[in-house]
Amino acid sequence: MSGTADHPLLGDALGILDDLVAFPSVALTPNVDLIGWVVDRLDGVASDVRLSHDPTGTKANLFATIGPAVDGGIMLAGHSDVVPVDPGDWTTPPFEADHCDGRVYGRGTADMKGFVACVLAHAPRWAALDLERPIHVALTYDEEDGFHGAPVLIESLSDAPRPAAAIVGEPTGLQVIGAHKGCYEYTTTVTGMDGHSSRPAEAVSAVHHATRWIGELLGLAGDLAERAPAGSRFKPAHTTTNVGTIAGGMARCTVAPGCSFEWEMRPVQGSDAGFVKTRMAEVEERLLAEMRTVHPGAGFVTEVVCEIDGLEWDEDSPAIALMRSLLGGDPEVGVVAYGTEAGLYQTAGIPSVVWGPGDIGVAHRPDEYVEVADLAACLSILGRLPGHLAAG
Repeated sequence: MSGTADHPLLGDALGILDDLVAFPSVALTPNVDLIGWVVDRLDGVASDVRLSHDPTGTKANLFATIGPAVDGGIMLAGHSDVVPVDPGDWTTPPFEADHCDGRVYGRGTADMKGFVACVLAHAPRWAALDLERPIHVALTYDEEDGFHGAPVLIESLSDAPRPAAAIVGEPTGLQVIGAHKGCYEYTTTVTGMDGHSSRPAEAVSAVHHATRWIGELLGLAGDLAERAPAGSRFKPAHTTTNVGTIAGGMARCTVAPGCSFEWEMRPVQGSDAGFVKTRMAEVEERLLAEMRTVHPGAGFVTEVVCEIDGLEWDEDSPAIALMRSLLGGDPEVGVVAYGTEAGLYQTAGIPSVVWGPGDIGVAHRPDEYVEVADLAACLSILGRLPGHLAAG
């Protein structure tokens, strides 16, 4: 969906986006300044604001309610963090919004501060209405590096009004996304024993055994393809695995005593995650039996970075029904392979959909941008929310 770059609130949204981009809220760094700025902006607008923090107190989630504190409202969800940047790769400073040729350039403009700016631009108007049910604004920390904030936010909402649906404003080009794969990420560390490379049988190469483990993981591709659910709408249709980084060893002439690698799988169904874990546990047991005949202290240790369930397809989802009502007609509802917080909200009992301005193809890249026309179209659709709430 696209629109002309015109809306009564467009100037407000662009100004808010400028301010949001100026916060260098890179994942795994403090975000309390940004959240504090949003809290100040919602002063006198939100009827309730709840903050939840990480153990250090330097990162915060926000859950703000506009309207009555009752169940059945709509949650507009985003994350406050962005991915890191190398300023040398950018044409303009990444944390200074640059307006050029109908676009706004800057880190986070597409993913996903553009959506947040549209929501905050509407907030004062929504607050001035006599809403029958609330509109909630949710912002999380550290989505870009392990989805750390959303579980904390969800836990903090045990006594909060329960939303009837959530719109997660990731950059979908304003296409409705009704399902996405899960995102399971890990770091595995292999412990071996060093020795002279001329006598490898008297040592245990962590690099060698790590590569054998990785080969077995990637070798599951055929089995996973056969497990693809009938009628899967994903491309590819099945669960995938990937090893992104590997590091280890000391020198060419030394048997490597240690090695670590980062890997992931993107399940299309929960049972696939169990299948991969079971098969790799069998591989690990076999490798360890070999390794420990030489060095009893050899081992594999896998750290869970995140295990985020996918957004499961539900044709009867109230969130999809909401978007169809807002957009009118019979808009196409798609699926994507990347992960979002929508799966977490769905698992917590909040039906969810992914929809927002911007192109995922420019997210995480130098010179990230959002089209001004996308922001105008987003503002137009969000402006229909109060009527939907009043209509029940």
